[in-house]
Amino acid sequence: MEIPYIFLLFIFFTYFLTKHLLQKHKNLPPSPFPSLPVIGHLHLLKKPLSRTLAALSKTHGPILLLRFGSRPVLIVSSPSAAEECFTKNDVVFANRPKLLAGKHVGHNYTTIIWSSYGQHLRNLRRIASTEILSANRIQMLKTIRFDEVRLLLGRLYRSSSDGDYIKVDMKSVLFEVTLNNMMRMIAGKRYYGDKMGGLEQQEETRKFKEMVTETFLLGGATNIGDFVPVLNWFGLNGLDKRLKVLQHKRDTFMQDLIEKHRRENESENDQQRSKTMVDVLLSLKKDEPECYTDEVISGIMQVMLIGGSDTSAGTMEWALSLLLNNPDILGKAYFEIEKHVGTQNRLIEESDLNELPYLNKIIKETLRMCPPNHLLLPHESSQECTIGGFRIPRGTMLLVNAWAIQNDPELWHEPNKFKPERWGDMDDARFSFIPFGFGRRGCPGEGLAMRVIGLGLASVIQCFEWEREGEEMVDMTEGTGVTTPKALPLVAKCRPRRAMVNLLSQLRE
Repeated sequence: MEIPYIFLLFIFFTYFLTKHLLQKHKNLPPSPFPSLPVIGHLHLLKKPLSRTLAALSKTHGPILLLRFGSRPVLIVSSPSAAEECFTKNDVVFANRPKLLAGKHVGHNYTTIIWSSYGQHLRNLRRIASTEILSANRIQMLKTIRFDEVRLLLGRLYRSSSDGDYIKVDMKSVLFEVTLNNMMRMIAGKRYYGDKMGGLEQQEETRKFKEMVTETFLLGGATNIGDFVPVLNWFGLNGLDKRLKVLQHKRDTFMQDLIEKHRRENESENDQQRSKTMVDVLLSLKKDEPECYTDEVISGIMQVMLIGGSDTSAGTMEWALSLLLNNPDILGKAYFEIEKHVGTQNRLIEESDLNELPYLNKIIKETLRMCPPNHLLLPHESSQECTIGGFRIPRGTMLLVNAWAIQNDPELWHEPNKFKPERWGDMDDARFSFIPFGFGRRGCPGEGLAMRVIGLGLASVIQCFEWEREGEEMVDMTEGTGVTTPKALPLVAKCRPRRAMVNLLSQLRE
């Protein structure tokens, strides 16, 4: 009975040794041992994935080649390697891998997030940068953002009208504000906080909230079938069916909005009417119908809604959590606002943000420590290339570990400490600071996100005093999701600043 056992060990030893020698012979990046048949390195991965991959990189080097089941995956955890990926090899890595989420949530890989590099993607990015997210368009919609912040301030003030501290679930409050903000800019409608209208409006609101909840529930789910396809053959992929149902709901909802705006535009004679993003896209469709199909418009709306709400709300929640754990920094932020805007006279506006350097440092430090996506959205190589002297085969999925780079003690002094002051020396961090990605697949909504985050955070600091819920520090553990949320949603205490009571009392609900 011992001979078969020894023979089996010999077979496995020979297999792994041969694979290791071939790895070196082909000049591939280092790869942790062992890579098992079928599952590859999946047995090494634990949540949070960014920290696990960072630990592997510390042991084996900042350029790693793993196998997620059948997929070769390049892990990059250094600024120099990231720079090679997004400059010299930017076109090579401009594709997206074919994952289940892109098939269903990404309109069969046709949205700006999931489309592979080519004319279609270039057209989508042109639309985003010149028509939807241009500085001029964002400026035109600033009254919506200001109005939503005022509604938030009024809601908090009325909840604490006796002047005592109240507990606030900041995760839900900030999420609802950013969703309302995005939907008003996209389609002129808000779905949270308004008093219910007729049955039709109530049903539309119900469908919207259901769609959003399911999107964030399923969008962050890992599909093991993307890496071990054999599981799909045996019908073990229940996520596939759920995503199909979800996408049908999303498409139906967005198409109804498009049809409604199309009818309104056809019957609208007032040319001075405020134009939403949907109105702009429908007007452009008249001249370029092949570029602005309903499917393209729907895809843009869905990406804007999800990408522009959860990331901004999450960053504000992380920022406020860090400020509550560092009340001296919170105090400095308030005094800067008070010095620039004054007290009792007016609420802060977007035009003030450029005059608040310390607040901007707080936001950048938050994005450094807690980037919305610890791992940048995956890329895929369209042809063989070289990174760090290693050969990278065609069809390799690329994961850039932004969290590892931005929290590397060799790059950042005391990276675990919240130090906004560090940004006086680090404004040219370049590839050491990449929360919005870089290159052809960099986030086109960075400018809008910074305005939403800046105005929201500055406003709650200006108008309210904040304290932690209890004596203990705010828990900063990361959870899982479409982006990287807090594992425990932030619950904080606030009360109106005395100097702001008169202004707050004039705000409508």
